[in-house]
Amino acid sequence: MSLTVDHVSKVVGRDTHIHPTTLTLAAGSLNVLLGATLAGKTSLMRLMAGLDKPTTGRILWQGQDVTAKPVQERNVAMVYQQFINYPSLSVYENIASPLKIRGLPKKTIQAKVHEAAELLKLTPMLKRRPLELSGGQQQRCALARALVKEADLVLLDEPLANLDYKLREELRVELPRIFTASGAVFVYTTTEPTEALLLGGNTITLHQGQVTQMGNTLEVYRYPQTLTTAQVFSDPPLNTLSVTKQNQLLKTLKGQVLACPLALQTLPDAPYTLGFRPHHFTLQPSSPHDLAFHTQVTVVELSGSESFIHLKHEEERWVALVGGIHDFPLGSAITLYVAPEQVYCFNEQGKWMSPPSLAQAA
Repeated sequence: MSLTVDHVSKVVGRDTHIHPTTLTLAAGSLNVLLGATLAGKTSLMRLMAGLDKPTTGRILWQGQDVTAKPVQERNVAMVYQQFINYPSLSVYENIASPLKIRGLPKKTIQAKVHEAAELLKLTPMLKRRPLELSGGQQQRCALARALVKEADLVLLDEPLANLDYKLREELRVELPRIFTASGAVFVYTTTEPTEALLLGGNTITLHQGQVTQMGNTLEVYRYPQTLTTAQVFSDPPLNTLSVTKQNQLLKTLKGQVLACPLALQTLPDAPYTLGFRPHHFTLQPSSPHDLAFHTQVTVVELSGSESFIHLKHEEERWVALVGGIHDFPLGSAITLYVAPEQVYCFNEQGKWMSPPSLAQAA
């Protein structure tokens, strides 16, 4: 059982919402669509569901062309951030509704509803109406209804966004197990790289309607094939620095000279963009080979166990995420260090040039 998006595009007026895209999603797989707001995640999901028709290309289910088949004729379950429930039905009846349509025995329906309610912490609320619930509780009701439907394709559009932190973290752990056991194809959208990492499975990165990379979530995170993918899959934002390689040296636009890391010394002399994840910066060098950057503090945000230090380096705005409390005065000068094996390097076309060994620690 698989879903194939075959050279699908979506154009509305003069705007291209989805550029030509080809993907194959396997049964029992969790597939995270990761991208910023308006990257095209919901547009691609609606094409998969049959809610919208593609401008070009086909949607295949188990090899059969279902492009023209309406969503009502597909075994699809959907949960959006803007949850939808039947206001006149109780929570129990809302969750049970797809099971009753299938004509399942009453005892089977009861068992499945109570199992989903227990997972989503809805058991005490089964007799209430949706309008008697909080926004987060209503979202959980919609999610429970989608889970019990046992659909072939389950589409979840930022389904945890309205939940409180504790429940969101619990479900992020529990949902992958449910997804794998169901045998369905799951598609889950999020704007948060951390959520994609927690969920695991596969990640498809999108930027301005284009798929930039697809693969195992950790592989995409560790080995971004383009600068755009690295930026999509980084929160806080990826720090970048434009340099020119000359022999065994790297020169910045403002004239700072850095020793070229060993792994980059075989690259041809040319302009490059270096990338550093915020949590790879340190305040002390770990080895004599670390790259050192002289920066100026612009803002410090304390989160209790970590410090987000906003900095200026030449014309670049950077963020360093370091452990502990570091309340540096604004405007103070500090030196940041990054190990060579944690440096990403991209050419002028934005293609990743780092050898595979470089990103192992990413």
